[in-house]
This record gives sequence, structure tokens and C-alpha cells, in this order.
Amino acid sequence: MRFKLLILFFFFYIFTAFAQEITVPVKAVDSLYREDQFYINFTYNKLQNFKGLSQTKFSPGISMGFLRDMPINKTRTIAVAAGLGYSITIYNNNLQELRNTTNANSTFDYSFLSNTNFDKNKFVHQYIELPIEIRWRTSTPDSHEFWRVYSGFKLSYLISDYHKYVNDGESTINNSNPDFNKLVYGCYLAAGFNTLNLYAYYGIKPIFKTGEINGDKINTTSFNVGLQFYIL
Repeated sequence: MRFKLLILFFFFYIFTAFAQEITVPVKAVDSLYREDQFYINFTYNKLQNFKGLSQTKFSPGISMGFLRDMPINKTRTIAVAAGLGYSITIYNNNLQELRNTTNANSTFDYSFLSNTNFDKNKFVHQYIELPIEIRWRTSTPDSHEFWRVYSGFKLSYLISDYHKYVNDGESTINNSNPDFNKLVYGCYLAAGFNTLNLYAYYGIKPIFKTGEINGDKINTTSFNVGLQFYIL
């Protein structure tokens, strides 16, 4: 009996000594954290501010990029951010673009289509984006679930434009239209909680530099609404 008690005592002693050597790893708290440095959004795009212009189908868009988060207060709940991104926007609408080859400059003419005499008419624009924004959030060093309101200003440089018109199985394609502004800009707002964030962009600079219909300059701007997602 004594021998069994000694054996039990011996194993108990070894176990407690070994347990004292075990340390539970503690997750380090990063007091100098940065938030939301990669983004992607999905939007519905609408051309506005020009009488007679209308959407004909759903017009999608996608934008993605990197923003350098730079907190400006001690608790890191207020920050500024600047970055670089890429976007592609599609506008399904009734504004037809026709290449005029009767002159040496190969200019473009424009007209409105009725909603019944074509199958497809769309503009596709690709941009390099330069966003800068002010950020407010309820973030903490140990949680990625928080409220946010980010407002900003964005410059967009046109790198590609594409127009396609389809009717009765025949299609017309134009690209590299000099009538578009190479540089457009506008304001935007992203707000929400955790992964669900509403996004809205209001264009200030018209997408057309030149071009008119019946003497009226095409001064349409872009309005985009959708969802924005952030990744650390």
C-alpha cells in the first residue's frame, strides 16, 4: 500500500512540476495597428444630369485597390488614407456613339435611341484611381468588428474606353474616343459595420469633354451606389 502511495505521489509531483513549466501563449496586442488597407466594391452605375439620357439595363461596376491607413489620434479611431486602385464601369444606356469618317479627324456623332430599336448599347470605361479619404471608426487593437464612416475624394484617369452597339445580329464597336475626359473626379462615402458597408460616389467632372446632341453639350456625370468591402 505504501509503495502504491509513493508511486502516486511521484507521478503527481512530476505532473505538477511539468505543468508549472507550461505557459499559455497570449496574443500580442498591436497598439499601432492599421485598418482597412485593401478594398473592393461592387456598384450600380448611372449617368445623370443630361436630359433625354436613360439607362436601359442594369449597369454594373467593380473597383479595387490599396489605401495606406494613417491614424492621426492616440486611439487610432480617426485616420486619413490615400492609395491607388483600378475600376471598370459599364453604362447600358440609350446614347449612341457613331464614328464620323467623312473628315480627316474621324470625329464622333451622337444621338438618342428609342428603347425598341436596338438590342444592346453600352459604354465600358476602365480607370486608374487615386482616392484620398478621412476615416472615423470605433475600432480597437483586438477587434475587427466596428462601425466606420469613410468620406473621400477620388481622381480617376481613363485608360480605356469601349462602346458597343448591337441590333438584329449586327454590331458596331468603337474605342479610343477623344471626346471623353481623361481625368474625372468626384466625392464618395462608405459607411457601415464590420463587412457590410454601403458605398456611394457622386461624379463632379463630366465624363465627356466634347460632344453634343442638337447643340446641347453632353455634360453627364456618373453616380454609383453599391457595397464596399475592406481587407486588412
